[in-house]
Amino acid sequence: MGKNEASLPNTSLQGKKMAYQKVNADQRAPGHSQYLDNDDLQATALDLEWDMEKELEEPGFDQFQLDSAENQNLENPETADLNLDSIQPATSPKGRFQRLQEESDYVTRYTRSAPKSNPCNFCRLLKILCTATVLFILGILIGYYAHKNCPSNATTSGTLDLHLYQEILKTIQAEDIKKSFRNLVQLYKSEDDTEISKKIKSHWTSLGLEDVQFVNYSVLLNLPGPSASSVSLSSSGQCFHPNGQPCSEEARKHSGQDLLYSYAAYSAKGTLEAELIDVSYGNADDLKRIQKMKNTTNKIALLKLGKLPLLYKLSLLEKAGFGGVLLYIDPCDLPKTANLSYDTFMVSLNPGGDPSTPGYPSVDGSFRQNRSNLTSLLVQPISASLVAKLISSPNSRTKNSICSPLELPNNDQRIVSMQIQTVTKFKTVTNVVGYLKGLTSPDRYIIVGSRHHTAYSYYGQEWASSTAIITAFIRALMLRVKRGWRPDRTIVFCSWGGTAFGNIGSYEWGEDFRKVLQRNVVAYISLHSPIRGNSSLYSVASPSLQQLVVEKNNFNCSRRAKCQETNVSSVQIEGDADYFINHLGIPTVQFAYEDITALEGPSFLSEALFLKRATKIEEMDPFFHLHETITKLSGEVILQIANEPVLPFNALDIAIEVQNSLKGDQPYTHQLLALASRLRESAELFQSDEMRPANDPKERIPIRVRMLNDILQDMEKSFLVEQVPPGFYRNILYHLDGKTSQFSILLEAWEHCKLLSSNETIQEALSEVLNSINSAQVYFKAGLDVFDSVLVGKN
Repeated sequence: MGKNEASLPNTSLQGKKMAYQKVNADQRAPGHSQYLDNDDLQATALDLEWDMEKELEEPGFDQFQLDSAENQNLENPETADLNLDSIQPATSPKGRFQRLQEESDYVTRYTRSAPKSNPCNFCRLLKILCTATVLFILGILIGYYAHKNCPSNATTSGTLDLHLYQEILKTIQAEDIKKSFRNLVQLYKSEDDTEISKKIKSHWTSLGLEDVQFVNYSVLLNLPGPSASSVSLSSSGQCFHPNGQPCSEEARKHSGQDLLYSYAAYSAKGTLEAELIDVSYGNADDLKRIQKMKNTTNKIALLKLGKLPLLYKLSLLEKAGFGGVLLYIDPCDLPKTANLSYDTFMVSLNPGGDPSTPGYPSVDGSFRQNRSNLTSLLVQPISASLVAKLISSPNSRTKNSICSPLELPNNDQRIVSMQIQTVTKFKTVTNVVGYLKGLTSPDRYIIVGSRHHTAYSYYGQEWASSTAIITAFIRALMLRVKRGWRPDRTIVFCSWGGTAFGNIGSYEWGEDFRKVLQRNVVAYISLHSPIRGNSSLYSVASPSLQQLVVEKNNFNCSRRAKCQETNVSSVQIEGDADYFINHLGIPTVQFAYEDITALEGPSFLSEALFLKRATKIEEMDPFFHLHETITKLSGEVILQIANEPVLPFNALDIAIEVQNSLKGDQPYTHQLLALASRLRESAELFQSDEMRPANDPKERIPIRVRMLNDILQDMEKSFLVEQVPPGFYRNILYHLDGKTSQFSILLEAWEHCKLLSSNETIQEALSEVLNSINSAQVYFKAGLDVFDSVLVGKN
């Protein structure tokens, strides 16, 4: 396919046209969409900011208003101080953004003087007046019914209310999602992901989505070798496959591809024979205890997955001198209904993106680094049944159904040999990206991200749920668009490739368009793995969006007979939201169904990608009602963020989250508490004094709305820190899991002190947190100063 030229639609300011190039399946280089042109769009964004008054004076903007369906008057939060008991999410004294209502005197009225009366012509004037009155009334009636029966083709999203949200979403049906899911599953067995990508692109285009394109990247993938890895007991000479079956040609054929895909992507490869040392979960306490008893140099660690990020635990083992790791999930950490003792799984040791181009996009001409492995450790995932054989334990569960964790007795010595065979190759990873251009703020984006199957990776089916859900929402949205409606802001739909290898597709796209995305992205809605269970709705959201998510959860609950307690938090999650949270500081939302028992167990077990577990999706949701719920909840959040004139973000909740993260018995935090109190004061002033005018038509100034939104969308960027332990979020507003409320980098620093008996690490972490809080406080104060300057200029 050749290059096609098209022009960017005129903005209401400059009427500029910008060239863009469509990306096709065979050529990645021209990957710039008409809505993501790095140079021209930046110029447009600056023009929009500095000349906004001119834009807002154009026809149609005097109708810029919102529905008042969900207005709330919430209590005024207590004044911030160092007493942090019972801190709860709150809103400003005036509520989060109440809808803007047009008042009667907002539009200028023009009056004309009455003609002078003439007694001689009184009857004639009376007749003319009566005739004019009748014609005037008739004109009003004709205009009313004509407008009622013939809706405008350019309906502005300012008139969109809750009723219209529901009208859009009611077309989403579980049966349609089920059909889409089954159609997608039939495609995943192809040799590469081209067929799936083409199917998605074709489907989205047929639904009416604009500028749907492929964005391809050539990246370095670590793939299974020609034969499966193996683990042997030196004492008996027994050889086992990762699933616990004895090494044999028959067992290899019976297991098929399962054995090949039981591996750790980007692990070191080779053979190692050494003593097996049980390190349990591999935290600082475990390693400190073990190093007192044994020499760990070049030994093989028996490591449980969970409780801490895998990359972090591997970094500790690497520093301790271990040479290899046998990784497994203890059956006691899983729900009793989960029988995964013989199941193998895959993990990725890639923190994100193409390993050959760390920190920059894999575009043509980029320098490629030789990084076939990302750790010096030989890492092999194995099943719990193999662990039981290696430690001579018959079963992890006793006769009384009380689970006994797997562990190697301290006095026992096991010498094992592990062999890992993998290969690295450059392969093409494809993203599918489509746009629905916004009506009034086309340079502000809401990104909705799903994923599709990437060839060469494990062959589960969770991706089909993700793709079916995003497609169902696109279908519902475009039905309304075809009737003339558009959202205020642009919605970008993305189906990512290469997720299993370390979110490669999303990272490369994010690095490719980094400057544009930093400036223009408002929010990211994740559909990574929506159905992981069927007993509990589990929501993850940035602090600034938690209140909106709670509102949507409660509203959805009010429409159903059975309601569950809302569970929403800011915790680390798996999937392609990673880049947008940690490198761009973009507010993020993700809805998913989980098993309650899984939520109660150790965190980070989802880092394991099981090969067969995904086939149970239809068993967990046979009628696809859970899929429908996730689609509608996500859709409501997308619509509200895309259409409200003032972004529905809560500044005060960020300050409250910071204070909550400093609660507990943590030394050296008094200075941080004082600074957090000042941050809360600034956030309260900002939320009440600067958001309040948006609620009052007399005080509402259009340029203030744009300025306010610019501040709201960048609030979380202050909390991105440069250096974090491997596997930890750079955005410190997110916790390790739902069981911990403290800043994760402070918790890790205390763990690190246990190993090194030094407080240097904790001082560095405290400095990082202090600088983040101070940066946020200065940011809010600067926002207040800017608004004061605007008011002075207007007066």
